[in-house]
Amino acid sequence: MRKLLLLALALVPVLAFAQGFQVNVEGQKQIGMGHTGTGILQDGASVFFNPGAVAMLPQNYVQGAFSPLLFKSDFNPSGTSVQNQTANKIATPFSFYAVWGPKSSFWKLGMGVYTPFGGLTDWGNNWQGKYVLESLNLKAIYFQPTLSIKLADFVSIGGGFVYNHGSVDLTRAIPLVDGNEKVGQAELKGSGKGYGWNAGIYFKTEFGVTVGITHRSEVNTTIPDGNAIFNVPASLKSSFPQPNTFYASIPLPATNAIGFGFYPSSKWILALDVNVVSWSVYKTLSFDYASNTPALQDTHSPRNYQDALNVRGGAQYKASDNLALRFGGGYVGTAVRDGYVTPEAPDANRVYGTVGLGYTMAKHLDIDLGFEFERVLKRTQTNIESQLAGAFKSNVYIPGISLAYHW
Repeated sequence: MRKLLLLALALVPVLAFAQGFQVNVEGQKQIGMGHTGTGILQDGASVFFNPGAVAMLPQNYVQGAFSPLLFKSDFNPSGTSVQNQTANKIATPFSFYAVWGPKSSFWKLGMGVYTPFGGLTDWGNNWQGKYVLESLNLKAIYFQPTLSIKLADFVSIGGGFVYNHGSVDLTRAIPLVDGNEKVGQAELKGSGKGYGWNAGIYFKTEFGVTVGITHRSEVNTTIPDGNAIFNVPASLKSSFPQPNTFYASIPLPATNAIGFGFYPSSKWILALDVNVVSWSVYKTLSFDYASNTPALQDTHSPRNYQDALNVRGGAQYKASDNLALRFGGGYVGTAVRDGYVTPEAPDANRVYGTVGLGYTMAKHLDIDLGFEFERVLKRTQTNIESQLAGAFKSNVYIPGISLAYHW
């Protein structure tokens, strides 16, 4: 009888939601201004940034945006000069907003469809960390109907219900010994759903400063019947039963934000946002397989994330009646503690800069362009589970375009 050896941690699933998966591309005007939008009023993207401000919009909106994203990571294993790099694959975050209300009414309805979490990473099947991760394709699409009410000329409130459709496709190598050393592959593929809400308040002060405060709730996303696929030698198939499914529940964190808008002249808007993301809810990632064997057991992988602080600033200059120029930047604190960094999103503290422009093409039609560059700071780590040791560094490139029709 042949001997089967499944090496330590061979099947610990590694789906991680680090800051690297919080996409933050929900509005092109806001991206151009460093992702600020909680305390200023720009367009229909206020459905996401502050539903309390929607009732203050002077017009109705239908708008859509597309932001191709390239997350480029590099890994240098400890004690070597090897440089492993991710493939040049482009993720496709998008957003759509509609806002409607009768003219001069005290209320507006809004609808948002956007992708606040996601990622596309491919390290290939021949790198040092292949037993931790080969590739990952993650998407979370939020649907948010919203109601906003103007209580007075200086204050409005609003809130929305959130439905999330999430999907994941993850592959990793399995180290096996069956007479001779062999390599298998595991693929975890599935989709699920989750529910949440958000709310906000927006008000204008006597000093000409606008202020917004928002809360976006945790959305616990459940994958009840994912497909667990194992590509192993024929002699080991009984240890990795097929077909097989898995259950997993993954918390997408709550966010609290406060934002300020300043208006030094008719041509300038300055904005500042501060966000606290409650990543501390993400303690453990557990996978429950429908069919178990001695080699394939349910897993409980510690994450122990911490809450993270983001600070964002930006400006808009109205160069002419039809042209607006924007720029901004910010600092994003990591949610991942030392010892828990993984190659799905090798997270670290990061800094970023953005630029953008908006142009009114016709009386009711705007086009907005933006570009963001993020530098994820170099981080040298040894993962406490996989013992993968080395230095990660990453750059993120995000161009974007949106069209908005308003009346």
